[in-house]
Amino acid sequence: MNRFSLARAYAVFIKEFQQMLRDRMTFAMAILMPVIQMVLFGYAINTDPKDLPMVVVAAEQGPLQRSLVAALQNTDYFRVVASGVAESEGDAMLARGDAQFMLVFPPHFERDVRRGLRPVLYMAVDATDPMAAANAMASLEQVGRQTLAAELRGPGQAVAPVPSRLDLRVHKRYNPEGLSRLNIVPGLIGTILTMTMVMLTSMAMTRERERGTMENLLATPVRPLEVMVGKIVPYVVIGYVQLAVILAAAWGLFNVPLLGSFNLLMVMIGVFIVANLAVGFTFSTLARNQLQAMQMTFFFFLPSMLLSGFMFPFRGMPEWAQWLGEAMPLTHFLRIVRGIMLKGTGMAEAWPDLWPLLTFMAVVGVLALKRYRQTLD
Repeated sequence: MNRFSLARAYAVFIKEFQQMLRDRMTFAMAILMPVIQMVLFGYAINTDPKDLPMVVVAAEQGPLQRSLVAALQNTDYFRVVASGVAESEGDAMLARGDAQFMLVFPPHFERDVRRGLRPVLYMAVDATDPMAAANAMASLEQVGRQTLAAELRGPGQAVAPVPSRLDLRVHKRYNPEGLSRLNIVPGLIGTILTMTMVMLTSMAMTRERERGTMENLLATPVRPLEVMVGKIVPYVVIGYVQLAVILAAAWGLFNVPLLGSFNLLMVMIGVFIVANLAVGFTFSTLARNQLQAMQMTFFFFLPSMLLSGFMFPFRGMPEWAQWLGEAMPLTHFLRIVRGIMLKGTGMAEAWPDLWPLLTFMAVVGVLALKRYRQTLD
């Protein structure tokens, strides 16, 4: 009787396998998660971003300038999004994130080059993400030297050595030393809040359902919106407590600056917290138990972390991956929080990323209420 029975073990195996197949949510997660990871890491992740937006500031358009800009674009690292604009407009585009580079040609650039006067060619770089622009900046000086060598080849090129005819100066804005912590630590605010807020809210509702206390709640005259608000508000407080710990570490340990408005930062973080809590509430109406709620949380968190620009440069991903990333609230929040903390941006610069965040929050909130009403029925 105490001997191992292969027949009994096989019976338990059949029972467990059938039970696993009945849990369609868990089975689907087990199949889809490896597929998603393979696709994201194989196709979407790229540490050498190309096609980075550049704005060109030039008072005049000569052959040397056009050749130099064309040569930069031929490297596939640079893509001109605006040309011939004022330097103040270029500065604004860098602050908004519409451009990663600003190339400034001084007046009489072509005349000075041909006379061997070494004019200053100025390149301003948005260095909030040092890894995104590293390879592009490395190719800049070589491209400039080769382009001038090709353009000035002829009887007059012996006036001066070609490499000395250009004084290239690169200014890394918002992160002059290229410190990775200035990019990572603000991003940690979004990633930590995403994981914890979604997980805590989704598990809170499913825990009540498992313990049988949901019936008591449904027996009360509390309406779905009131339940949702009552469930979310305590976790908003928890989110701000987490935020206080993260900011204390950011300022005390990593010396991350806060160049923008502290009040604006708190408001933006509040919107982001509520958006993630709405996601968690929606998951709680879909999950049958806490295990499924946990699985849904990671199913949402993993693509958010990989496609938002937190771990890898956003512009280095293919276009389809960027479209997916734009649908994630973390993507827009990272731009907002890095802009406020590192660039000192205000509401006007944050609005292009704030309205998608508000739209996401409204859509997910309506979906959560609709699902909750179905649970009541």
